[in-house]
Amino acid sequence: MKNEEPQLNEELRMKNEESVPDTTESSFCREAAILHSSLKEGSSLKDRTARGLLWGGISNAAQQLLNLLFGVFLARLLTPEDYGMVGMLSIFSLIAASLQESGFTAALANKKDISARDYNAVFWFNVLLGAGLYVLLFLSAPLIARFYGIPELTPLARYVFLGFFFSSFGIAHNAYLFRNLMTKQKAVASILALSLSGVTGVTLAWLGFAYWGIATQTLVFIGTQTLCYWYFSPWRPAFRWDFSPLRGMFAFSFKLVVTNVFNHINNNLLSVVLGRFYTEREVGNYNQACKWSGMGQMLILGMINSVAQPVLAGVADDAERRRRVFRKMLRFAAFVSFPALLGLALTAEELIVIAVTDKWLACVPFLQLMCVSGAFVPIVGLYQQFVISRGRSDVFMWNVIASGLALLACVLLMKPYGILAMVQAYVVVSIAWLPVWHFLAWRGGGFSLWAALADLLPFALAATGAMALTFYVTAPIDNLYLRFAAKVVMAAVLYIGVMALGRSATLRETWGYLHKKRM
Repeated sequence: MKNEEPQLNEELRMKNEESVPDTTESSFCREAAILHSSLKEGSSLKDRTARGLLWGGISNAAQQLLNLLFGVFLARLLTPEDYGMVGMLSIFSLIAASLQESGFTAALANKKDISARDYNAVFWFNVLLGAGLYVLLFLSAPLIARFYGIPELTPLARYVFLGFFFSSFGIAHNAYLFRNLMTKQKAVASILALSLSGVTGVTLAWLGFAYWGIATQTLVFIGTQTLCYWYFSPWRPAFRWDFSPLRGMFAFSFKLVVTNVFNHINNNLLSVVLGRFYTEREVGNYNQACKWSGMGQMLILGMINSVAQPVLAGVADDAERRRRVFRKMLRFAAFVSFPALLGLALTAEELIVIAVTDKWLACVPFLQLMCVSGAFVPIVGLYQQFVISRGRSDVFMWNVIASGLALLACVLLMKPYGILAMVQAYVVVSIAWLPVWHFLAWRGGGFSLWAALADLLPFALAATGAMALTFYVTAPIDNLYLRFAAKVVMAAVLYIGVMALGRSATLRETWGYLHKKRM
């Protein structure tokens, strides 16, 4: 059976190139998906989910470790102004990338009957749209520079925006890996891309290229990741211009496009507002805080997102099983997210000074605030994946738009009170929106908000208590390094101890699975 996979993949590639009838393409693609699921991920949903979470965890842990390593070198070599320059452009690249991807990755993952024609149509659509968007943004670069009042942004923007055009060549291949839960292959692609891009960025920063080094690092990451997606995916595009398969996916994907655009606006709202009203240094400090909190968030969110949507879509026809699967994922997200992010907030001052020196000390209050809201990000992300898996991209879209408008209104209202007050308003609204997500995801679904709180609160309270006790016990320690080490060790021991005394099923299952993998 194992020897059949390369042959099947080669046949699939050849069939695509020869433009065989749709039924044959569909047959080969379905067989490939089945084979990947059975050989790579195991036969049961529980096994596939566990393996996906494991590889998602390995991937994200390695990625965040590399981000940490290279981020430390870059932060020591560069200034807050350098980070502020690139940070001001991030929202434009992210919005363009969402328009270019057009929600087709999720649409392909949720499509019951898939064919090579579907992948081919998505590939050429992404490439053509990516080229058109790059031309548009290239011409718009002077307007962006004028908005911020920084002429140097014009050439930098035209260089940075090349990234989303490069990524357009790998979207369909990424969708194939995502649909078939090929998390191991995606992990290898991300780790290799991060390693090469990190070395490039640090080298250019050391040579004095300043913010151009950060921009080049991003381009190298995207290019390497795209090449890896091509290598690991057995599917290859055919030179056939047939966009008719997109019609069946567009109703679903269009709502996701709008949603992703507003998601990026929501996540980068403060960078735009602060860039308009404050200096590059202040934007740089805020972006540095977001980078550190983002590493903690993505470690968990990426691990969960790598399996959540395909798994939830796979149990869509069994309401009770879907509820059990979701609750188990919810408990796991809380079990990891609260201690990780609140622990990062606890050690923020020591970590920043030790890692990137006290020139970044001004970012600590922002980092602590973003960690508090960041603890809820993987949980909100799980609700979002659940809504998408039910085919309710319209609910997803309108709720993201509503939350974005609420965030913008609250942030602007707090502008007279200073930058810290604006960030505080952003954090409060972000957390307060969680019940809205629960209501929209589970209305009439037999899973109440109180049941969700019963799943979440034990982990939140245990993590908060462990961090608070650790803070007061370690406060008298004067040595920076000793205080940091004491906080990490004590907080971890306290949290795990509370989970063990409370006989946490999530702790027991996680430990049992990891022990089984070592055996």
